Amino acid sequence: MTPVEIHRGDSPIVLGLPHTGTHVPVDIKARLNARGQGLDDTDWHIHTLYDGLLPGATTVRATFHRYVIDANRDPSGVSLYPGQNTTGLVPLTDFDGQDIWNTPPTEDEVEARRQAFHAPYHEALEAELERVRDLHGVAILYDCHSIRSHIPFLFDGTLPDFNIGTNLGTTCAPEIEAAVQNLCEMAEGYSSVTNGRFKGGWTTRHYGRPADGLQAIQMELAQSTYLKDEAAPWTYDTEKSARLRGYLKTILTTLADLAPDLKGTS
Repeated sequence: MTPVEIHRGDSPIVLGLPHTGTHVPVDIKARLNARGQGLDDTDWHIHTLYDGLLPGATTVRATFHRYVIDANRDPSGVSLYPGQNTTGLVPLTDFDGQDIWNTPPTEDEVEARRQAFHAPYHEALEAELERVRDLHGVAILYDCHSIRSHIPFLFDGTLPDFNIGTNLGTTCAPEIEAAVQNLCEMAEGYSSVTNGRFKGGWTTRHYGRPADGLQAIQMELAQSTYLKDEAAPWTYDTEKSARLRGYLKTILTTLADLAPDLKGTS
């Protein structure tokens, strides 16, 4: 399988989808234990949730699973959240802190996976951001994520429904952060936070350079907002999703409308 799927559009918005893929090469799958083979930490159905919300949006989607290698981690292996529980470039545990490997990868194997999967995804994402910026003078990367709302290993209590990440306001113009934050706060029946437990992964931090016309924001959704249950078989709830999609459409449309005023905004 190709490690990345690209759908090109003419909007200033690029949707990044690093964690929806479920492909695990046969030789790697054989080394995962039963827990790892469950692929529980997938951003289940996120590509379906966002599909068609913004005509003309470009999408860049990793087809491989994050247990193969995590496309939203620093390729050098540096932790995104020093001092906090998290998972690495190639996770050794799942989000509950449980081992997922019978035979963990060696350093050489991690590097081989970086070259085969991580690098092609980011080469494609960077190319699309540059193409869109050439068209509009600005590109807005909206990085799409989801996670279970209860994971004691990673955070206390219940995660808010909308988790906005801008690395403390550094990855995008303040107008973008404010617009998304306001829309989430106005979404009836949903909770939200900005730069809470999730402040934006490596993708958001790496590409978010407002002064260069590259804006980036991460949206981490609680999976309770669109799944029937946050457990296998991870069933997509069409009623929940239809309601949520209305708010997500408004967010993406608003960002697209903001784009012309954000060329080279610092």
